[in-house]
Amino acid sequence: MAAVELELEERVSLLYLLWRAEQRRKRRPRRTWVHQLLQRREQFGEFHHLLQELRLNDGRFQRYHRMSPGQFEDLLSRVGPRIARRDTNYRRSIPPAERLSICLRFLATGDSFRTIAFSFRVGVSTVCQIIPQVATAIWDCLVDDFMAVPSTADWRSIAEGFQERWNFPLCCGALDGKHVQMKAPPNSGSMFHNYKGTFSIVLLAVVDARYRFRIIDVGGYGRTSDGGILANSTFGQALRAGTLHLPPDQPLPGGEHRGAQPHVFVADEAFPLRRELMRPFPGRLLPLEKRIFNYRLSRARMIVEGAFGALSSQWRLYRRPMELRPEIAEKCVKATCVLHNFLCCLDDRGAAAVRGVAPAVVEPLQGLGRVAANHSSREAVLVRKKFMAHFSAEGAVSWQPKE
Repeated sequence: MAAVELELEERVSLLYLLWRAEQRRKRRPRRTWVHQLLQRREQFGEFHHLLQELRLNDGRFQRYHRMSPGQFEDLLSRVGPRIARRDTNYRRSIPPAERLSICLRFLATGDSFRTIAFSFRVGVSTVCQIIPQVATAIWDCLVDDFMAVPSTADWRSIAEGFQERWNFPLCCGALDGKHVQMKAPPNSGSMFHNYKGTFSIVLLAVVDARYRFRIIDVGGYGRTSDGGILANSTFGQALRAGTLHLPPDQPLPGGEHRGAQPHVFVADEAFPLRRELMRPFPGRLLPLEKRIFNYRLSRARMIVEGAFGALSSQWRLYRRPMELRPEIAEKCVKATCVLHNFLCCLDDRGAAAVRGVAPAVVEPLQGLGRVAANHSSREAVLVRKKFMAHFSAEGAVSWQPKE
């Protein structure tokens, strides 16, 4: 009996080996190490052919990369050492300038990885590696200079800008959230499903009077409200804890009799009313004073809407749902925000006009539980009333509503 079982096992093993040999024989051998289409990258690839012609025309280069040739070279000098790769015995590496061009072209168009790969004559898997790597390098290399956490002096300068340009005193920034559309990740359920009926992650941003992003938080689930995103973000926690290093309280211009008031951020109805966070009065049939306050607050708050509009107009990645994993989408969003500041802060010669102090480190949001109700404190209500009275008295402007 044992001999029969042993013979049966030997037959099964022999059949398995014959089947594996047949599978190897049927497997199509790899004929080339690199496809012939990709081998001619340096002769016919978009970077080596079309882009070199575009360098002779600043306007067309600008439309292609969303930045001028001088700005491209400045950016390359900052991120080039970070994204450079070594040559091997099998092939030469893709130069840093071409890697940067591939990433910028994706951010500027939002085209699929396959389309980008065909245009530049590189592999799809190569594009899948280049885009997140370069986007991460852009953020890491630029954040210190162009999106540093504001110091007390910076907050004071931002407040002066809102007073001069938008007639809202003691304002340190406009706050809002933007839903960045994306395809639903596998097995994500309804976590990314938002009230608009699409899937998204949330970009929470504080913008100064010149449409520059000063603090961002990326990665909130689309199903979470703006108030919930704020409550669980690093910025929101620092705002509640009083660790943002805002300037000390001071009187409103011409309103010394009203006492010292805190420096505030302006936001819409989706956010709670806090001592340092002003939102409009709810309702439609409001008294004149409240309508004036809402008007003045809306005028300052629209800066963040304008910044979001400029961001999506500059980087067409936002014009269609991103077919990316959430972690890669976060990297691309952070890269476009810091590039927005980079382009805003360069002068005509392409040299940096401002420098920061410390990086704005904001961690992506994880799962969010139930947040507390937005009950306003008595102090917050009193601060808003004093701003309202100021806008209708010594802080009034000639073009605000009269009735």
